[in-house]
Amino acid sequence: MSENAQLIAQHIPRLRRYARALMGNRAAAEDLVQDTLERAWGRFNLWRRGSDLRAWLFTIMHNIHVNQVRARIARPEHELDDAALEVQARADQGDRLEIRDLDQALRQLPDEQREVLLLVGLEQLTYEEAAKALGIPIGTVMSRLSRGRERLRAVLEGRSIVTNLKVVK
Repeated sequence: MSENAQLIAQHIPRLRRYARALMGNRAAAEDLVQDTLERAWGRFNLWRRGSDLRAWLFTIMHNIHVNQVRARIARPEHELDDAALEVQARADQGDRLEIRDLDQALRQLPDEQREVLLLVGLEQLTYEEAAKALGIPIGTVMSRLSRGRERLRAVLEGRSIVTNLKVVK
């Protein structure tokens, strides 16, 4: 295996984990990872040695995901619900139930908040790395993270989500 392939290969588990959490569907997540790896390999010459390869790969994945979401909006499809296909967990499997509840709560967040929560909380990217991967300012990462955490807490606690928006003139 070449040095470049080894550099990319070491990030595959993180890409899979992020894609699974982002997509909520194992098959769609694997497709997203495959598309990301294909694009990264084909454009590896664009990566600057010495820069953060992980952030570069997450940027590629984010861009592909955004393009896929836009394409789905343009031509909606009917997909099978993963929950309908999963075997129900027994009540004594508390950890599985908590993970399922967390996954369902994450699905209720807007995409931009979920992406930041997953990159910072799950993948442990710094605010700067997440901002670079998503192509947004650090302040936006911090505000989306704060709003996302609060909304996630509210959903998990069963509280209604109240937004205090102010009219700015």
